[in-house]
Amino acid sequence: MIAFNIPYITEHETKNALKSLGSIHISGDGPYARNCQSIIEEQLDSGQVLLTTSCTHALEMAAILLNLRPGDEVIVPSYTFASTALAFVMHGAKICFADIRPDTMNIDESKLEALITPKTRAIVVVHYAGVGCEMDPIMQIANRHNLVVIEDNAHGLYGKYKGKYLGSIGHMATQSFHETKNFTCGEGGALIINDEKFVARAEIIREKGTNRSKFFQGLVDKYTWVDKGSSYVLSDILAAVLYAQLQRANEIQQRRKNLWNTYNESLSSWGISNNVTLPTVPDYCKQAYHMFYMLLPSLENRIKFIEYLKNENIMAVFHYIPLHSSPMGIKCSANKCNCSVTTDISERLVRLPFYTGMTTEESLFVIGKVLAFQP
Repeated sequence: MIAFNIPYITEHETKNALKSLGSIHISGDGPYARNCQSIIEEQLDSGQVLLTTSCTHALEMAAILLNLRPGDEVIVPSYTFASTALAFVMHGAKICFADIRPDTMNIDESKLEALITPKTRAIVVVHYAGVGCEMDPIMQIANRHNLVVIEDNAHGLYGKYKGKYLGSIGHMATQSFHETKNFTCGEGGALIINDEKFVARAEIIREKGTNRSKFFQGLVDKYTWVDKGSSYVLSDILAAVLYAQLQRANEIQQRRKNLWNTYNESLSSWGISNNVTLPTVPDYCKQAYHMFYMLLPSLENRIKFIEYLKNENIMAVFHYIPLHSSPMGIKCSANKCNCSVTTDISERLVRLPFYTGMTTEESLFVIGKVLAFQP
C-alpha cells in the first residue's frame, strides 16, 4: 500500500533528539527551541515566534489575546479543521462561518465585509494547501473595521503572497508541525506575533499565566501567576527534531516541489479530458507545496475514485467536512451560513499521496493508476 503520508525523519532528527536527551535541559525554551524560533523569525522576516505544543494551542493563545467576551464573534472559513474555530469557541466566541473561493479554496474576501457585525472581533484566514489568501483586501477590510487578522498557516510555511511570507502579514499567525505537515516534530506548533502589543502578554499566557519569562530575562526577581494561560511550551526534545528539519528547509521544499510538479504536469491533460480540476495557484503566490488535490466531477465519482485507488494499493483521502454543517458548528454558529461553495468542494475534493520521502517510482505508479481511471 502506498501510504497517504509518511513523516520524513532521517538520521539528522535522530542525532538531534539523542543530543537533547543527553543534555540538562529537555523541557521548554531550551537551546533547540531558541534556535527554531530564531530561524523562523529570520527566514520569514516576521515578528516574534513562540513554539507551542500544537497549532491548536497556538490558536488558543491567539483567542486569549483577543480578550473575548460572551457574544463576541470571530469570522472563520467553514472549510478548515475544527481547531480553527474550536480555539475561539473555547474562550467564549460565536463563530461566523465564511464561504470559500471556488479556485483556491481560500476564504472568499468578496463576501467578507457582509459578515462583519458590531460584535466581530477578528478574522481568521486559512491558507489552504499553502496557497496564500487574498491578504491585501483582507487586511484593508480588517483595518477599516479595527479587527485583528489571524493567519492559520498550518499548511503554508515558506509560502508567499505578493513577495511576503505567509505568517508575516496578519497581526498574528499560527503554524503546525504535526506529522502530516512539511516540517514536523510529531506534534508541535508556533504562534507568530507580528503586532508588538501582543508580545508581552503572549509570553505570560504560554507560561501558564505566569511572568516566568520575565524572570529568566532578569526583569523581575521572582515570578508569579498574573493572567490566564496554560502549559503551551514545546519540549526541547521535540524542538531538536524540528530544528533538524528547519535547517534543511530548502532540500525538503525542493523535494515536495518536484513531486507536486510531476503530479501536475502528468495529470493536467487527463484532468481536462475527464472534467477533473487540478489545483489553482495565482501567479502572485508562491505555494508551500503542502498537498496535491483534485476536484472530481461529483461525490459519486470521488467515492468511486478513492475505492478504485484503494483496490490498487494506493491510499487517497478526502478532506474537511464543512464546519458550518457539523453538530458543534451548528451549536456555536453566529450566522446562517450560505456556504454553497464549501459544501460543493467538500464533496468533490480528493488528496493524492504526498510526502517528502516519496520516491519517483511511487509517484509514477500513482500517476499511472490515476490515468487509467475514467470518472
